[in-house]
Amino acid sequence: MSPEHQLTHLTAGTAKVLSENELLEKLRLGRPLRIKLGVDPTAPDLHLGHTVALEKLRQFQLLGHQAVLLIGDFTATVGDPSGRSVTRPPLTRDEVLANAATYTDQAFKILDRAHTEIVYNGDWFRQMTYEAILRLNARVTLQQMLQREDFRNRLEACQEIRLHELQYPLMQGWDSVEIRADVEIGGTDQLFNILVGRDLQKEEGQPQQVVMVLPLLEGLDGVRKMSKSYDNYVGVNDPPQAMFGKLMSVSDELMDRYHLLLLGETRDPAGHPMDAKKALAEKLTGRYHGAAAATAARADWNTRFSKKDLAAAELPEILLANLPADLSVLGLSAHAFSSAFGMQKSNSELRKQFITTGSVQLNGEKLTDPTATVTLKSGDVLKLSKKHAVRLV
Repeated sequence: MSPEHQLTHLTAGTAKVLSENELLEKLRLGRPLRIKLGVDPTAPDLHLGHTVALEKLRQFQLLGHQAVLLIGDFTATVGDPSGRSVTRPPLTRDEVLANAATYTDQAFKILDRAHTEIVYNGDWFRQMTYEAILRLNARVTLQQMLQREDFRNRLEACQEIRLHELQYPLMQGWDSVEIRADVEIGGTDQLFNILVGRDLQKEEGQPQQVVMVLPLLEGLDGVRKMSKSYDNYVGVNDPPQAMFGKLMSVSDELMDRYHLLLLGETRDPAGHPMDAKKALAEKLTGRYHGAAAATAARADWNTRFSKKDLAAAELPEILLANLPADLSVLGLSAHAFSSAFGMQKSNSELRKQFITTGSVQLNGEKLTDPTATVTLKSGDVLKLSKKHAVRLV
């Protein structure tokens, strides 16, 4: 691609680029740019919200630029205060390194491992003397740090701000100096930190990195950002059928954003929304599990929901031998959600949202009395909701 075409491709789906003119000038240099994405492995698993930045890094990589994946093995022990109303609980370095191992395994389902430079910021921060840390701190003022909205909000709400949290933007900024980043990618909540990197690079006599921030991906509810705590997420390691099924619940309005942010493409507006949604789910499932698994997941979804033939579908199985005698509909539903899907449902939730509404069905017959006992045999299909069903064996 020409530099101009690269610019159009790379800025698609971004929330802010500072600045597009600077990026175009760098693309015209005719050399691979160093594209930085810093990650703090504070948890072992990724969801699709985390992959938005990885997908953008992959776009740069496919155009011949150098992807630099910075693992914050040092900064993760401090904890990024971005978007936080309270101090993050500290992690040990052993916890961080264990998380980093699974994090990178999942990240390389997107990135080309052979052409990704991996660096750890502990390599330089653990070598710093206290004198060097003080000199770094002298480069910013407290007033500058309190320009951060999350710090300012906590201060106004009389919530504590620990001094080590004020170090975080400086550390992230210094990372850019160490790796001589041409572009840094991050979420919108990282804008302040990335700007600090620009300032530090300028003071060190380096060309300043371009700031590229990406929107936070809405979860399956279409309202809040994707998060495990909101139970509106699609995990990178979700099984193929579960991943495909979750993606089929995405609203038509949100589907366009998923196409753009997760696949880097736009949906054909002339196509039928259901066909487009199936294509989106199959492409994303194939991205993380391979084409064969994605095709099988789509066929299984069609069997279950388009043809409504649960008896022929591939379902999680529950052993009859593991079930107590005289099991009520309520008890059976709770056991099935827990053992087959790892979901803990309260009795109240089961009654109100699943049983009395007719969602719970045995071989197509609704079980609407929570206290009724149920007789089961091998081969029975228990449907719990639109997305969850099991086979008794």
